[in-house]
Amino acid sequence: MSSPAERRERLKEVYAEASTCTKCQLAQTRTTVVFGSGNADADLMFVGEAPGANEDKQGLPFVGQAGKLLEKLLGEIGLTRGDVFICNTIKCRPPGNRDPHPEEIATCEPYLRQQVELIQPRVICTLGNFATKLLRGDPAGITRVHGQAETRTFGSHAVRLYPIFHPAAALYTPSMLETLRVDFARLPELLAMAPPPPPAPPPVAGIEPPPEPEEASESDEELPGAAVPAPQLGLF
Repeated sequence: MSSPAERRERLKEVYAEASTCTKCQLAQTRTTVVFGSGNADADLMFVGEAPGANEDKQGLPFVGQAGKLLEKLLGEIGLTRGDVFICNTIKCRPPGNRDPHPEEIATCEPYLRQQVELIQPRVICTLGNFATKLLRGDPAGITRVHGQAETRTFGSHAVRLYPIFHPAAALYTPSMLETLRVDFARLPELLAMAPPPPPAPPPVAGIEPPPEPEEASESDEELPGAAVPAPQLGLF
């Protein structure tokens, strides 16, 4: 297993690769690749949709009004922007802030998957429909699944995926703010839980896998664990 220092160095390499990416048409219209920013060893990771105009200019995610609201909501649960890692499903701004096209999301997805593998968060909070559908691998919309945590596996890493509405939704519909606050309020509880167990290794050819353990009853609870503060990446 790689050390935190090795993972941070690898994350810098992925950032360098992404910063000059020309794999899709968005490379022709972007100003800056918006890779992500924050704590490279964060327990909590936020994944939004796509960079907007301000993000495209500054090269940082969530620096507009939605970003200010995100920081306010974090402050209400005792966290700062420096405690978490923030990125988007795609790293370049779509022209006119249009929705990302499926092929753009598919082309950029490996960068996001590598971010998850290298940062190794305990909880990934998907913001809005695009991030939620992509990382859940399911077409269910955010209205149906928000506030419901579930375990998902990304490569060799298991995390709790926690969908919530995008902060921009509350800017357009003020009544949505209370829903966001309720969903945010559960994040400390999720972060205090013990990490999900890692996925089982693939079976070796010719060796029978051990029998599956009996499924735990619905009354079983996970034991809380302490979230460990982590150093800042200092790159972005």
